Amino acid sequence: MENFIVSARKYRPSTFDSVVGQQAITSTLQNAIRTNTLAQAFLFCGPRGVGKTTCARIMAKTINCLNPTEDMEACNECESCVSFNNNASFNIFELDAASNSGVDDIRALIDQVRIPPQIGKYKVYIIDEVHMLSSSAFNAFLKTLEEPPAYAKFILATTEKHKILPTILSRCQIFDFKRITVEDITKHLQNIAAKEGVTAEEEALNIIAQKADGALRDALSIFDQMVSFSGNNITYKDVINNLNVLDYEYYFGMVENILANDINSVLLLLNEVVNKGFDPQNFIQGMANHLRNLLLGKDQRVIDLMEVSNQLKARYAKQAERCSTEFLLKALDIANECDINFRSANNKRLHLEIALLKMVPQQFVQPVQPVQQPIQQVQQPVQAAPVKQQETHSNNVTSQTVETPRAVSEPEKPAAPTTPTPVQRVKRAGTISILDEETKKKAEEAPMEAKNNPFTQEMLVEAWKKFGETRKNKSPNFVAGICKYEPTLKDGLEVHYQIDNILVIKDIDNMSALHDFLAKELDNNQFKMVHHIVEKPKEEVAYTDRSRFEKMAEINPNVLTLKKGLGLNIDI
Repeated sequence: MENFIVSARKYRPSTFDSVVGQQAITSTLQNAIRTNTLAQAFLFCGPRGVGKTTCARIMAKTINCLNPTEDMEACNECESCVSFNNNASFNIFELDAASNSGVDDIRALIDQVRIPPQIGKYKVYIIDEVHMLSSSAFNAFLKTLEEPPAYAKFILATTEKHKILPTILSRCQIFDFKRITVEDITKHLQNIAAKEGVTAEEEALNIIAQKADGALRDALSIFDQMVSFSGNNITYKDVINNLNVLDYEYYFGMVENILANDINSVLLLLNEVVNKGFDPQNFIQGMANHLRNLLLGKDQRVIDLMEVSNQLKARYAKQAERCSTEFLLKALDIANECDINFRSANNKRLHLEIALLKMVPQQFVQPVQPVQQPIQQVQQPVQAAPVKQQETHSNNVTSQTVETPRAVSEPEKPAAPTTPTPVQRVKRAGTISILDEETKKKAEEAPMEAKNNPFTQEMLVEAWKKFGETRKNKSPNFVAGICKYEPTLKDGLEVHYQIDNILVIKDIDNMSALHDFLAKELDNNQFKMVHHIVEKPKEEVAYTDRSRFEKMAEINPNVLTLKKGLGLNIDI
């Protein structure tokens, strides 16, 4: 049976032109080779699987090629290229810094650098995962990296640039490799599928590219996995089932239910997602991405920012027509807030359900309809009759009917209409009564009822201490400052109290609570509180040796007796 070679190795780029998604870097390297302006050291950094080591190998092969092409590509026919392709080149060395991180390994490498190349112009040293080198190994490598022989070139590769010493970075030309776009990965997978005789749906390859998260090597590994799973026909359904990816149909359906104000369908669809074993946080993240795509779909100028297939772009644009920009922005904000607070939520499913229900536009709000009351009729009085007032209460609706004085003996006749009674509004669930708000506002603005019952000094002290007992757990610092001294009653309505910390009276909330407590306990709200700040005596600080000794002698006179008794002559 023929040995299987994974796609990541089988289709590994061998020329600059075949490198995927790094055209800026490959063009720069080709121009450097063409103009013979190669630096002594290069640093390739970036995420995994984006072509760092691949570009290093291609560059090492190209600069040693005996017959390079006009585009500065290796010929793959000369002795140097053939030996490189057969992994038998004596001029190109690859070192894994993860397993050769010590100073002795670097010293052995430095000893090899002194030997000139046998075939070709350069000896190239590719050090992968260079951030794994120890500090001593980096220091041993510095001088050689800065001033190597003319035939020596170093190419360093790393995924963690921040771990490399600045002295190493300053001696290298740095190339930052970017994540490969979903579109580039999808096109590359389509080419490989055509070469392997595999039929693959574009949406299926697009899901693989998204799952790879910018790493082409990961995408090729997933592609091999899907070929093993579904044979030579890769479908979208097979990909989402095998990779445990949530079908975008759920997101389209969820948005449709939200737009239709169908709360029950929203909850049932979420329940179906959870029952299939999907993480609720992954769902809200996917929902946020779906809402973002809908927002992009509202304008053709930005629709290409979606990392989806062309067929799916059209579907997003169609659903976006039914969504207002305000709705999408609000829903995106809710989804983002739900994702941020998801880990701290105790009931995570309820947290997600609340977020989805908030997206439903005005799901509980109903317009307030005014209830028109009939205009009251008033007759001119002939003989005064007592006024009758009647109040009826029904279903939170309060109405008043006023009967004005009328003639006793004459029948009722319509009279000129007076000013109509105020329009009442029905209080419904989820709404706010306008009359309730106005009544509350008037109640707050109404003057407080004056209470001026006399109280004694003992009653004041007792109420003051009682406040401290009830407040000491909630505001211990305030209570300690206010209860340090007893209050004094002067002129019957002035409460004088002392404090030694100005921050006490600046605590407005607690001061207000103290005033309200005293007013309730003393049944008097007409008293006035007057504070007095007690100045603390300034303590003299002993700075010199003499002042310290004198202070010790004041505290304990035996210190002087001891000094004299021992005959000490201390220079103080």
